[in-house]
Amino acid sequence: MFRSLDISTSGLVAQRLRMDTIAGNIAQANTTVDENGNASPFQRRLVTFQSSQRDSQAAPGGQAVEARVEVDTQTPFRIVHQPGHPQADAEGNVRFPNVNVITEFVNAVEASRAYEANLSAMEITKTMIQGAFKILG
Repeated sequence: MFRSLDISTSGLVAQRLRMDTIAGNIAQANTTVDENGNASPFQRRLVTFQSSQRDSQAAPGGQAVEARVEVDTQTPFRIVHQPGHPQADAEGNVRFPNVNVITEFVNAVEASRAYEANLSAMEITKTMIQGAFKILG
């Protein structure tokens, strides 16, 4: 039963990282310069999940999850025609980050629901452990 708490905890940590990454993407949705002031739009960050490598020798059953943040280099930047913008090119086009705020909000709702599901699993496990302790005495 304690193993299921470890698995749910890893899910909570992974979804929290996902929410933090989504919040960063939304915050940078209109950033067209890097930290040095050079014209370089922000690139969206993605969180990828995989089963934990430390659990590869573990007993059969559920596995913990590991999450890592990667830069989305596949999605093209948004090109917007804004001739007066400081980062506009010769044609008046500006490259904006490859962040779609609607997609990010949908992902945030999904991450929130997954977080809640892990909390529910932890509560059920806690109730089962308490029940087992009552039986034992």
